Formats: sequence, structure tokens, C-alpha cells
Amino acid sequence: MNDIADSSAIDVPALLRNAPSSVEFKKLRKRLLRQVREAIGDFGMLPESASEENRPKWLVCLSGGKDSYTLLAVLVELQWRGLLPVELIACNLDQAQPGFPAHVLPEFFEENGIKHVIVRQDTYSVVTEKIPAHRTYCSLCSRLRRGILYRVAREQGCEAIVLGHHREDILETFFMNLFHGGRLASMPPKLINDEGDLLVLRPLAYAAENDIARFATGMRFPIIPCNLCGSQDGLQRDEVKRLLQTWEKETPGRLGIMARALGNSRPSHLLDRSLYDFVNLRPADGEEVPDEGEAEEPCGASLAMTAKLFAAE
Repeated sequence: MNDIADSSAIDVPALLRNAPSSVEFKKLRKRLLRQVREAIGDFGMLPESASEENRPKWLVCLSGGKDSYTLLAVLVELQWRGLLPVELIACNLDQAQPGFPAHVLPEFFEENGIKHVIVRQDTYSVVTEKIPAHRTYCSLCSRLRRGILYRVAREQGCEAIVLGHHREDILETFFMNLFHGGRLASMPPKLINDEGDLLVLRPLAYAAENDIARFATGMRFPIIPCNLCGSQDGLQRDEVKRLLQTWEKETPGRLGIMARALGNSRPSHLLDRSLYDFVNLRPADGEEVPDEGEAEEPCGASLAMTAKLFAAE
């Protein structure tokens, strides 16, 4: 990655012209660019045929939160640098939440020259009518929102919708499934919808939430809080978030290790019989057997970490 350009440069996209010029912020900006490039490359988010002459369209979904603003800014910069041959279309779904400042995102897009589409559909009334106030709105809200975004992506001729989920979102979903769903699953950085005609991409999969928050603060994005699910207390996801934050505070770097583990699974050391043929696993009788290996011994650092964690018990 080349040095971060001076934000005062004439050819810099309008969205980036107010970026802080401090060394610390430039390092943060460079790290996010690198992580998004890596995620796009690692998971093949771009088709091999993509080029400046043959650019696929991506519908970049903006809620008005820190994550989606950061996603758009990083994608715009990669596009400007010639590292992302795609056409970006920003999209905001106005769900008719009471008090939602409907003018903020259209003005933001216009001021920064961002091609965009605004869709207004009252899913708020549907969710609050169908779900009791003491229950979590997220599941139904998400399904309704996703269906509308799929429709808009098709209307715009896009091959993918692009979402702002980051590393912590992925880890939280993993533990939600582990604790409450009885399965090992999370948010994949790339998937195809049930109809098979659209991709769902999460280029911020490697990015830490704290980095995203610092970036959004430095860029002074006009953050819009969610007054629907964000207004509910005691959500299970909030409990998981607090748990992860505690682990990271006690042992800095732990979330990064756990995130890497999601890409380093060993079916032979789990219990899923659909992924590994345990039934027919037998000792060799004079024949060479593929080396499955026993569980690796923990390194000294891991042992020290374990001792620290359980010292109080």
C-alpha cells in the first residue's frame, strides 16, 4: 500500500478531503485499507473478469452507523487508488422509525458526490406490531431489511450487496450460535443468497470494531443511532459483546486470536460426523495412513495465559 495521500490533494475524493493528517490516523487508515484488501482477496469477492472496462456493481448498504460509513469510505479510497474495479452504489433503507433524520444521509451523499439510492419502507410498524415489546426485534427486522435490499440490488443491476459487519460482529455471532443455537457457525465474509442470484459481502471481516470507531470519530461522520433494536436492553448479543470485551481487556489480542481460529478449523478434532468419517477410522494394518495428527501441544505463551486465567480458581 502506497503512502496515504495528503487529504488536501485536488484529486482526492470529496469523502476523504477532511481526513485527519496526523501520523496516528494515517496508520489507522492504512491498516483498514490493508485489511479490507486482504478480505476481498482472501475470499474472492471480486470476479476474475473485473477490470476498469468490466466493473461489477456493488450495493453498499448504509444505516448511518459508524461501521457502514467506514465501509463506504474505505471502498471509495480503494476505488480511487485503482485497487477496486467496481461501481459503488450507496443505499440507505429508511425504515420509518420515529424521529429518524431522513435528511442526513441524502445530504451526506450529495455533498460527497456518492452515487446513491434512498428507499423508504415502513418496516418499523411491521416489526413493532408483530414482536412484543419485551422480545428482540433484530431477527424479523433483519429479514425484512435484507429482502428489500435484495430487491433494490436487482433493480440497480448489482451482483452483490455489501454490509459493514466487522470482526467483533462475526465473533459475537459465533458465540451466539454456540451458546444459544447449538452449532458452530458465524457470519461468513462472502455468501450467496437463497435465490442464488446475489452475493452478500462483508469486506470489514478482518477489521476491529475499536479501529472502526476511531476512524469514524476522526472522520466526523454524521452518526445516526438506531432507535429500534438499539433501544432494547438486555439483549443476548449485548451479553456476548460484554463477555468478549472483558476477555480482550484481561488479555489484549485475544479477539484477534479467536478470529483467526474461525479460519483454522480441524474437522478431525471436532464432533461433526458429517464433516469427518469417524465411523470408518481404524488403525493401520501395514498400510500408510494419512497423518491426522493428535492435538497440538500448547506453546509456552498459551500455558502462561491459561495459568493466568485460572489462577483465581
